[in-house]
Amino acid sequence: MIKKKISSILVPLDGSKNSIRGLEMAISIAKEFGATITGIYSINIPPHSEFQGVVPIEKEYDKETKKIMKEAKTLVTQNNIVFDEKIMRGDIGYNIIKLAHDKKQKFNLIVMGSRGRGAIKELFLGSVSNYIIHASKIPVLLVK
Repeated sequence: MIKKKISSILVPLDGSKNSIRGLEMAISIAKEFGATITGIYSINIPPHSEFQGVVPIEKEYDKETKKIMKEAKTLVTQNNIVFDEKIMRGDIGYNIIKLAHDKKQKFNLIVMGSRGRGAIKELFLGSVSNYIIHASKIPVLLVK
């Protein structure tokens, strides 16, 4: 008999097809266990000094982030699952692990796509996904 119950799933989102597949897998698991899903979108924006004269870029990131989180919330709530969202700024991998290990949250599982929308897609598995796999103290499910 399985003693561990999955009650809270963390799903990193970036709007890519792989992150949506990860969300869909998390929905399947959440239905099975009656778990909640928290979607996290972490934005790594370089310091403002690098954007001299390019003010709207942060607003564009915010617009896109809200769109991605709204679509995720719609998909999750259509399946009668409770959805929470977290938007963080800074290093993506670090933020995901920081939230995953937050004692107040008590996540049981991270479900994520194997590659995201990084500038160099081939390196994504070697960067964020790889970092999450090695730094996480809770189980990680990578979805291709």
